Amino acid sequence: MATESQQPKKREGALSSLNVAIDIVNLAKEVSDITPAKAAFGTVSILLTMIRVRLPFCDEMFQVHT
Repeated sequence: MATESQQPKKREGALSSLNVAIDIVNLAKEVSDITPAKAAFGTVSILLTMIRVRLPFCDEMFQVHT
């Protein structure tokens, strides 16, 4: 039972961390003057956003397979 109540807290912490990371990468993209760096920061931002969107569904996927 304790692990079930901790899972939402862990998920919220992970989502919060991802949001902060996305904000930092977006800021770095805006500040950077180097074109290849801007492209790299943009790609990283997209990947982190995809992970953030997928994260809430991961628990359901793992429960099906266990």
